[in-house]
Amino acid sequence: MPPPEAPNHEGIHAIAPQSDLSPGLRSPAIATASDRAEAAKVPGAEQWLPVLMQHSRLPMAILDPQSLQLQFANQSFCQTVGITQAAIALNGRPGTDLLEMLLPDEQARIRQILPHHLLRAVLAYLYPQRSLLPARLLEEPLLLTCRQSHTELLCKVELRLSSESLQVQSLSPDLEQQIRHCLGKQPTLEQVMAQLHEADLPLQDCLQQLAHQPYQLAGWLLLEGIEVTERETISTLVQLLIGRESVLQPHRFGRANGLMRGLFRASDSLIMSAENEQAKLFTNLDQPVWKAHTYSVKSLQMSLFLQAAERGSVLNIPDLSAITLTPCEQTIADRGVRSLLIIPLVTKAVHVDGTGRRLLGLVGVASDRAYAFDNRDCHNATKLIPALTAAMRHTTHEHFSNIHDSVRWRFEEEAERRSWGLPPEPITFTNVYPLYGISDIRDSSSERNCAIQADLLAQFGLALTIIEAVCVAKPHAFAQQFHLDLLAHMEQIRQGITVAAEVTFTRYLAENLEPNFEYFRHCSAAATDAVMAYQSACGSEHQCVYAARAVYDQTIQQINTLLRNTWMRWQESMQTITRHYCDVEATDGIDHMLYAGQSIDSGFSPFQLRSLRYEQLRAVCDCARVAFRLKETCDTHLEVTHLVLVQDATVDISHDETTERLFEVRGSRDTRYEIVKKRIDKAVDTESHQRITQPGMLTVVYSTADEWNEYRQYLRYLHRDRWVEDRIEQGLVEPLQGVNGLKFARVQILPQSDQ
Repeated sequence: MPPPEAPNHEGIHAIAPQSDLSPGLRSPAIATASDRAEAAKVPGAEQWLPVLMQHSRLPMAILDPQSLQLQFANQSFCQTVGITQAAIALNGRPGTDLLEMLLPDEQARIRQILPHHLLRAVLAYLYPQRSLLPARLLEEPLLLTCRQSHTELLCKVELRLSSESLQVQSLSPDLEQQIRHCLGKQPTLEQVMAQLHEADLPLQDCLQQLAHQPYQLAGWLLLEGIEVTERETISTLVQLLIGRESVLQPHRFGRANGLMRGLFRASDSLIMSAENEQAKLFTNLDQPVWKAHTYSVKSLQMSLFLQAAERGSVLNIPDLSAITLTPCEQTIADRGVRSLLIIPLVTKAVHVDGTGRRLLGLVGVASDRAYAFDNRDCHNATKLIPALTAAMRHTTHEHFSNIHDSVRWRFEEEAERRSWGLPPEPITFTNVYPLYGISDIRDSSSERNCAIQADLLAQFGLALTIIEAVCVAKPHAFAQQFHLDLLAHMEQIRQGITVAAEVTFTRYLAENLEPNFEYFRHCSAAATDAVMAYQSACGSEHQCVYAARAVYDQTIQQINTLLRNTWMRWQESMQTITRHYCDVEATDGIDHMLYAGQSIDSGFSPFQLRSLRYEQLRAVCDCARVAFRLKETCDTHLEVTHLVLVQDATVDISHDETTERLFEVRGSRDTRYEIVKKRIDKAVDTESHQRITQPGMLTVVYSTADEWNEYRQYLRYLHRDRWVEDRIEQGLVEPLQGVNGLKFARVQILPQSDQ
C-alpha cells in the first residue's frame, strides 16, 4: 500500500462517529439486511483504516511539526489524555496545542526531542543518500502525565514521535550553507553524533536557528503511545520503598499507601507484622495513628495469612463471605472488605542446621467488591515483593511499636540483627530519670454518666410514646404491663447510672421493644409515627439515642486535642535541651512520661536534667492556660487538674514485645514509682481528705527534702515568669497501697496576661 499523501495542514478531521461510516462498517446491531450483505464483502484498505484508528487501544495522533497543534487524534488518545475529539482541529479551525497539555518538564522534554526529527528531515534534504542519525536517537520516548476521571491514579502514557513522512521542501540558503560547513560534503553518522554530543559545537547553533530561519515542510508527525501507568506506578513504589529515607515517614508512607491502593484499585490496605508468638494486624493506614489488633500466632494457624506465608507467594481471596473466617479475618471483613490480596514478605534466616525462611510480615490490599483482583494484580504484587521485603526489613518495629526518635537507633540496631536471623536481644536503657505528669479532666466519669442518663431517658421516653399509642389502639393487658415496665425502668434510670446500665437498658429495648415495630405500625397511625420518631432518633452508628453523649465525647476530644497539641509544641523545644524519650497518652485528659539519661543521650548532664524539669513545669502550666481559655470560650463546666510526680532516683526501662506499651520499668526498686503513677491522681490530703489536685492548680508530688528544695526553686522561677502565684500550699499524701511518705506542694496557675 503506498504511503498516504502529506496533509496540507488545513485541518485533519477526527474519526467520524460510527453512524457516519460507510454501510459496510456499521454496527451489526443496527445494520439493515443490505448493510449486512455489503459488510460480508472484504473491505478495502481504505475502509479498514478508519476502523483501526477508531477502535485501536493504542493512543495515536497527528501533529503539525511546526505549530505542534493536534490535527487528528483517535478515540484512545482523546480518552487517555482527557480531551474531547471536538477539541481537535476540524474544518480548518486551529487545533489543540500539544504543549498546553504537558507539564513544564514534559514541555522541555518534547522541545529536546523534536529538533532531532527536524534535523533528520533537513539532513535527508541535504544528503538524500545517507542515513546520518541513528534510529535509537529518534525513538526516545516522552512520558506524558494525564489525569483521568475514572481512576485515582494519574495516567502515564509513553509516547514516541514518528517523522518518516516529514520532508523539507526548501531551506534558507544561509542555514543550508552553515550546515554544509559544519558537516562537509559527505558526512558520516559519527561526525553528526560528535556535533550533537557537545552543546557548544556549530551544529547545535544550526538547530536553534531552525526556529527562526525560513523553511518549508511537507508531511506530519505521527504520535504513537502506550499506557504505562502500572509500570510507572510500580517503579515509583519501588523507589519509595528502597530509598534512603524510611518509607514509614508520614509523607512517604502516605504517598506509598496511596499508590498501592490506586495500583490495585483497592478501598483499604493493611499490614501484619509477626514476632515470636504474636502477630499484629494494623489497619487505618491512611490515618495519623494506626489501629493495632493483636493475635497469637496459634490463633492464625488456619488463617489465610499463614496460608500465604507458607506458600511464599501472593494469595488472592476473591470473596471473604464465601469462606469460614478466623477472628483476625473477621476483623477485616467487619471493615466492609469482600476481597483480599495478601503479599507475604519473607527473608532468609541463618540457622545452625542451614538456611531457612523467616516471615517478616504481610501486606494486604483489600476491596469492598468481591472478585476485585485478578492474575494481573497478582503479577504486579509479585513484582513488589522484593522492595516491600527490603522496606519491612529495614523498618522492623519502627512504626509498629510507635518508636520515638530518641530511641529509634537502638531499635534499628536490633532490627538489623534479627533481619539476619540472629536471636532477639532485650532492648534496655539503664539509669534514666523519669519525669511524669498528668493533666486530668476532673469528674469526667460523672459527666459521662449524666450524658448516658439523659440519652437513656430520651430513648425510653420515645419507647413510652410508642406503647402509649399502642395501648390506646389495642388496650390489651400485656401492653399495659409493658407500659408499667417502661415507667419503672425510667424511674430506675433517674435514681442513677451504674457501670453496666448503658448496655443493660439499651439491650432491654433492643430485645423487647424493637422486634415488635412491625406489629406496632399496624395498630394505628399514631403508633406508626411514634415508631418512626424512635427509629429516627436511634439512626446513628450507635443504634441508640446518642445526643448527650455525642456532645460529651466532642467536648472531651476537643480538650484532649488542645492539651496534646500544646504539649507537643513544648516537646519540640524540650528535645533541644537533651534527646529524651516521650510518650503521651490521651484518655480523659493527657498524661506524659519522659525518660532522660546518658543511655539515651550520651551527652546528658545534670544541668540538662534540671533544664528539662523546669521546662516540663512550664509546659504543664501552658496546658492549664489552654484549659482556662477553653472553659471561657466553650459552653462547658469541665475543669482540668495538673500534677507532676518527682523522683530523683533513676530507673531501668526495657522494651517488652508482649505488651502494647513500648517500655516497662524493670526491677523491684522501680516498682514503687509505677505504683505511685497509677494511683497518684486520686490521692487525697491526710488533713483535709480532699484531692491533692485541684482545678487550675499545679500540684507537685515529692518524697525527699532534696527533691523539694530543687522544685521550690523551680516554683520561684515560675512565679518570676508570671506562670503561677507566690502562695504555696503544702501537705502530706494519704498512704497509697504499698507507698508511704509522699508529700505535695500546690500552687495556683495564672491565666495568660494581656501583655
